[in-house]
Amino acid sequence: MKIVVIGGTGLIGSQVVTTLKAAGHEVLAASPNTGVNAVTGEGLAEALKGASVVVDVANSPSFADDAAMDFFVRAGRNLAAAEKDAGVSHHVALSVVGTELLLDSGYFRAKLAQEELIASAGVPWTLVRATQFFEFVAAIAGAAIVDGVARVTSASIQPIASADVAAKVAEAALAPPRNGMVEIAGPERLPMVDLVKRHFDGLGETREVVTDDTAPYFGVVLEGPWLTPTGDAWLSQRRYDDWLAAQPKRVA
Repeated sequence: MKIVVIGGTGLIGSQVVTTLKAAGHEVLAASPNTGVNAVTGEGLAEALKGASVVVDVANSPSFADDAAMDFFVRAGRNLAAAEKDAGVSHHVALSVVGTELLLDSGYFRAKLAQEELIASAGVPWTLVRATQFFEFVAAIAGAAIVDGVARVTSASIQPIASADVAAKVAEAALAPPRNGMVEIAGPERLPMVDLVKRHFDGLGETREVVTDDTAPYFGVVLEGPWLTPTGDAWLSQRRYDDWLAAQPKRVA
């Protein structure tokens, strides 16, 4: 089966490509640096010829409101049109748990617009909503530092390793379309302030971390469990502390 992975050279996409190739499928890693640009449409029709499944794990290179909206809407429309022309039978996309609750952020407004486009495009679909990746915790911690102190909300978070996300996205690509969504998350639900403390402790970095429930999460002041799954979510087994301990250590 031919499967096209949009964003196939990125963090998630490259792992999805490897997994699907190992399962014996013909897989095309599609991204601007391989000549396929979903936003402009460049190379899209050729890439999708003979494809049964399209997996979209591409992310906007900018988190600015207008840029993110332009990226996801233009890419979504181009993909829908190209998939219909090519006879694609399943569109799989990666999104974020809690998207509809985070609309103070232009980025999440753009993700919601992407989800709505997928659901209305007329191509059978599956949406995989994931919590934040372990690999993104460093960015969360860095963004929280103000005058040398990390100020972090106590709102809950339930992060997951990118490898586990990629595995579930690949699994979704090989399953029948749901015409709905599945939520996935890591095994531990904890206050974000505790996660940031674990990050700095795991790196051996001395940093004051204080609880501040007015501290925004990339422009959004969180309430309770917005970043955690609801209902019957799939939970991975890989824990953050174990993952962090296995990462290459920085050289001083």
